[in-house]
Amino acid sequence: MCAMTGELRVLSVYEGFFTGGARILHSGVIAALHGRRRQHHSVLSIHREMHRESLRQTMFRDASYRQLRTAGLQVSTLGRAATAQGNREAFTSTELELAARHLAEAEIVVSLKEQPLRLITAPGLPWRPVVVCLHRSDPQNQGQALADLEAAVASGRVVAIICCAESTRNAYAAAGIPVDLLHVVPNGADRKRFRPAGSWTRARLRRTLGVPAGVPLVAFAARHDTMKNVPLFLRATREFLRREPTGEVVACGAGMSRANPVLREEIREAFGDHKALLSRLHLLGVRKDMENIYRAADVVTLTSSVGEAAPLSLIEGMMCGAVPVATDVGDCVAIVEGRGLVADPDPVAISEAWLEAIARREEFVAAAAAEADRFSHRRMVRSYGEIIGRLRGTTPATLGGLALAPA
Repeated sequence: MCAMTGELRVLSVYEGFFTGGARILHSGVIAALHGRRRQHHSVLSIHREMHRESLRQTMFRDASYRQLRTAGLQVSTLGRAATAQGNREAFTSTELELAARHLAEAEIVVSLKEQPLRLITAPGLPWRPVVVCLHRSDPQNQGQALADLEAAVASGRVVAIICCAESTRNAYAAAGIPVDLLHVVPNGADRKRFRPAGSWTRARLRRTLGVPAGVPLVAFAARHDTMKNVPLFLRATREFLRREPTGEVVACGAGMSRANPVLREEIREAFGDHKALLSRLHLLGVRKDMENIYRAADVVTLTSSVGEAAPLSLIEGMMCGAVPVATDVGDCVAIVEGRGLVADPDPVAISEAWLEAIARREEFVAAAAAEADRFSHRRMVRSYGEIIGRLRGTTPATLGGLALAPA
């Protein structure tokens, strides 16, 4: 982990690599910061593979891992294998020795979400100021994670917490985390990658998906997870396809394929006797070209019930010309307001919102384009860099006088 003289050495610690918005976003941020703003970034992953969404996801095949390596970051792992039962096993002496070496070479440690804190704050490891990045709005629904964060804050190691949404800051403040530690840096999308396509390109992209040009197309981009409320999405899809005889729906994300037995059963329950409609539901699983899915779609949607903060799929889809439609969770209302629609968590209401969004697409796309700077990836990266940079030289003795301006 050799850095140029004068560069701030920053180590991000991940629980593991698997397909998800928080890892995609964080990896993009530190890849953009590496070698800039006098910062040298690296990553330590606790697991080399993870068992999530009914899939065994390997670190070295992960798109975020490859992005980091391409950007020149060193990415290491403690080497833990996947487990479907949980990841709370005690750390071995070998794992702690390896973590200690990585922490000793860093000046600032960034924890991607709360889960890595139990390693970062393990007894005997070098003291380093810790920045925690939070990406959910339900601290009470994540097992031991909130208790780990509270303990890390009480120990004095946590010197700043970056929240991706106002709803995240409000939720953690209500849970007892000191407000002066909580800084909001709203999520953003890279406008060079996520941008609308012309009519010819849209038609070509639809052909690659097996979707006819000109038909209404809804895209659902989320992993198969309880918080995403996939059964609600499927019931709304049934209503939409029943009402709109030419409509089509695509679903992307880890576990969103017919290889997932849980999803297959949910589809059977949602569609019942309407099996003929299933020919217009396309399950695509994990995609590495999400910008193309969004460009082809008329609507990008989420039906989440809990946990969302500032969903990347809504922002990225909106930047590509898809109208966002979401339930009222986290900051979804603030993201969608004036640029899309918020629907009640009811399949009929959601399907009606999709139809309205399609009918008013031109109006909503123009509104989103007028406020594109609000969702800028460059602004987000700059704010992360400023918060991390202001912590240079932080020690236990200097913490009392540390005051960070709001991002």
